[in-house]
Amino acid sequence: MINRKELAEELQLRENVRKAIKIVVLQRERRVLKELKEEEQLRSVLRDLIKEAQAAVADVAKHDSTGINALEDLLKNTNLLSVLETGYKSLTTDKEQRLSYRNHILSAVGKTLAPEESRKEAGEDVEITEEIDITISDDPKDDPDFIDVEETGEVEVDEKEEFGLNGEDKTGRNRAFTDWKNVEKVILTAFDDLDNPEDISLFEEYLIKNIALYFDKYEGELEVSAEEPPEAASAEPDEPLQPEEEMGDEEAVGDEETEVPEFELQEVLQLLDIDDIVENLL
Repeated sequence: MINRKELAEELQLRENVRKAIKIVVLQRERRVLKELKEEEQLRSVLRDLIKEAQAAVADVAKHDSTGINALEDLLKNTNLLSVLETGYKSLTTDKEQRLSYRNHILSAVGKTLAPEESRKEAGEDVEITEEIDITISDDPKDDPDFIDVEETGEVEVDEKEEFGLNGEDKTGRNRAFTDWKNVEKVILTAFDDLDNPEDISLFEEYLIKNIALYFDKYEGELEVSAEEPPEAASAEPDEPLQPEEEMGDEEAVGDEETEVPEFELQEVLQLLDIDDIVENLL
């Protein structure tokens, strides 16, 4: 006859073994899920790196026009846009200041590049072949071609006034004058590399167009005012979840099944080859 105590101990042992097996299986599943998640994260990082590399390659092979390539390089790799954005967005008293800033910058681009374009078209070195007949008298002032400047005195020119446009706000003009001094050189450096008339024309045309478009963009960003939705005023936080509700089904099962005293499980695991048992069960 089977001893009741031995039967009870055997049943308890079997129950503990089943629970131990479930815990091992659950731990393995979690480990596999973690490895899959880490692999997906790695794949995501690699995809991002590949996209960056492709973008870098795409930046090398650009447009059909050298002039447009030079313009893109100017806009992307110099301080031109950052200076203009900072200057434009600093003029917040009224829109007339920003409009004045915009008009002065666009005008300055045209005024600066126009003579440079003419110089390139004419050629920098012009050979002078005309013979000039010069007759020097005892008194140079007697010569009708002599220009006397001694009596008039030198007139000091105000650079800001010369830079300015009639009727435009002077605060916008002053800030445009300061910023133009900071960006004029980088524009001329990019422009001077061009010699082909078509490249020169496209560079100037699309530089003015792009600066105008960026000013439109900056103006739109200044006018954006995010208002709180009406629903947000009456929003109230949800009641905090109870511990049972916060846990997922998988975690709840795991916690429920690990109620076996730790020392008992350790004794059982020492007596059994868990890998073999799991393999047979699966």
